[in-house]
Amino acid sequence: MKKIYGCILVPVLLAACSQPAPGPAALHVQAAPASPAAALPRLHGEVLRIDPAASLITIVVRRGGRFALLGHDHVLAARAIEGEIMPGSGRAALRFRLDQLTVDEAALRSAAGLASQPSADAVAGTRDNMLRKVVEAERYPWVAVAVEAAAPGMVNADISLHGQTRRYAVPAAIGAGSGGMAVSGAFVLKQSDFGIVPFSVLGGALQVQDAMELRFDLRAR
Repeated sequence: MKKIYGCILVPVLLAACSQPAPGPAALHVQAAPASPAAALPRLHGEVLRIDPAASLITIVVRRGGRFALLGHDHVLAARAIEGEIMPGSGRAALRFRLDQLTVDEAALRSAAGLASQPSADAVAGTRDNMLRKVVEAERYPWVAVAVEAAAPGMVNADISLHGQTRRYAVPAAIGAGSGGMAVSGAFVLKQSDFGIVPFSVLGGALQVQDAMELRFDLRAR
């Protein structure tokens, strides 16, 4: 049971054997037109390019079930983010590859308040199970996001994952200056929104929770 989803989990984040803490509130989701995840739409007008060296997306997936304390929560991170923001029209497009995600970086676990660090074997098992069995990264390698400004402090984000696209209303803090832009926020989405079945064993006694906590901090120049 030790290497169950690498000490259990899929996309990943948080407390290695502590009680899960409450995360951001779940948001309304609706179907959005499907779009190819491998290609970014072309934006016209003044365009700022996302700086991958200064940008980060983290995903938290928590353990669940009656035997949850036998597992770990984990942190997934996307750093190789590419895309563009067009300030004039309030639009943006970005994407990243699932097979380039990192799992359980020590600094990110610490920042998330996780007291322990899973073993190298547990991390490797988590990554393998997540990519190969759950999100099918070979078949669906890209996550793509198309964004449009909505109300003040809110954007609509069409997220394409696992061959399906869903629309979320996402709170976002947006700042501009010095020829650049910063965008940050957090929200919750479900694996089942995209037809993904959360990982589980022992008849669900040890499982991955459906909800994933996603946080983003993007810089564009």
